[in-house]
Amino acid sequence: MILSPRTKIDELLKKYPFLLEYLVSLAPAYAKLKNPLLRKTLGKLANLEQVASMGGLPLNRLLAALQAEVARQTGETLALELAAEKPGSTAARSDSEAEAKQAKEERIEALKGIIKALHAGGDPKVLKQRFAEVIRGVSAAEIAAMEQSLIAEGLPEEEVKRLCDVHVLVFQESLEEAPTPTYPPGHPLHTLFLENRAAEKILAELEERLQGLGEPPAVSVFEAKSEELQNLIHQLSLIERHYLKKENQLFPRLEAHGVSGPSKVMWAIHDDIRSYLKGLREKIQEKRVEDFVETSRLLIQMIRDMIYKEEKILFPLSWETLDEADWAGVKRGEEEIGYAWITPGGEWQPRVPPREVSSAYRPSEGPEVILDLDVGKLTAEQVNAILKHLSVDLTFVDAKDVVRYYSGTPERVFPRSPGVIGRQVQNCHPPKSVHMVNRILEAFKKGERNKAEFWIQREGKFIYICYVAVRDEAGRYLGCLEVSQDISRLRQLQGERRLLDWE
Repeated sequence: MILSPRTKIDELLKKYPFLLEYLVSLAPAYAKLKNPLLRKTLGKLANLEQVASMGGLPLNRLLAALQAEVARQTGETLALELAAEKPGSTAARSDSEAEAKQAKEERIEALKGIIKALHAGGDPKVLKQRFAEVIRGVSAAEIAAMEQSLIAEGLPEEEVKRLCDVHVLVFQESLEEAPTPTYPPGHPLHTLFLENRAAEKILAELEERLQGLGEPPAVSVFEAKSEELQNLIHQLSLIERHYLKKENQLFPRLEAHGVSGPSKVMWAIHDDIRSYLKGLREKIQEKRVEDFVETSRLLIQMIRDMIYKEEKILFPLSWETLDEADWAGVKRGEEEIGYAWITPGGEWQPRVPPREVSSAYRPSEGPEVILDLDVGKLTAEQVNAILKHLSVDLTFVDAKDVVRYYSGTPERVFPRSPGVIGRQVQNCHPPKSVHMVNRILEAFKKGERNKAEFWIQREGKFIYICYVAVRDEAGRYLGCLEVSQDISRLRQLQGERRLLDWE
């Protein structure tokens, strides 16, 4: 079928019935087309040129919008015959891409209006109806662009996160209608998809165990089942690998394509889930039964909601945005981070080499590079090997706050993957801690401080973290060096050891 100014509306709606609701979303005047009698009479006579006039829409914009909606709903790309531009007309648009872009921007503005109304305390049910009347067929990309635009306009990321569940609920019907892409086995998105199925099984098992504790939960049953519950929480904690792959692989590459909305909102929710998991481990040890049950139920719902947002927004958006070279990089990075509960398939393999997120600092090829250091000389290979064998982890951020290097030690204190290279360091931290990162870097740049020290306890380890301002001999700020080390064993040392002890 060819979409042209001469295409009859009756013919179009018979083949693609879903376009009726879509047309109504474009202009209120098209609500008349819902009348069966009118469609039988006017529909058989009216062509798309007349329909565009009836709705007050530019003809070429209507044609492009209908083509895009058919492609979105069915995967079919209709041939398009645009109307010729009238001679001498400077206002007419001959570029269908520009028209489609304008239509998309208008849809995003409409979405933002609905979310702003939610922020102001509007009734979600009323706004859901408004959404149905004003705009339908919202895509994952448009939701992401809307979130990103709201953050850019000053709506705090924490507030966007708070509204996230509500606005997904408002757009849920449209998201359900959108076709779900099929990812080939072995592709990073297919792997994440399988991890979600494994997570759902653990969540269902945890939910079953919670019900078995009784209502209200019995302390004696809780104590008898505490080891079993502890094992389930431990299994569920492997979801950390799933989230790390999103944070270190998908988010940087989406940002490189100008898409940062999902990363800022989702990372904040990841941290809430991490906090709940940590709290559950403590509640089991402290035998706080009712708190454990209440927090577990909240956690189960949060993870299920995150799975929905991933599969309806993040995954389709990533599938649409990233190319084969991006996915090759994601595939390489995910192997370094590891997998949660599953072994990925090997059917999908990238056909092109990975593209680094930043190409500015790739190793050069050619003759061996000799570095003339302050004291002595080393090859680039030797320097790299030395840094990898240090008993501390290093990460370097340059003077423009861009991550340029991390030491690839076999077991890092904090996981890293190549996706962080070339990324703004602020985007490598959860939203709630960015203010502290900025405070440290600002003090370093102004010369007010040269060091910031922290120590934390995590998963039975005592971790020391030190941020150091790196300056040249003239005092010019070159960047910030993060040094991390698990010092649990060092804190326990006493007395002396003067003899070799290799036994």
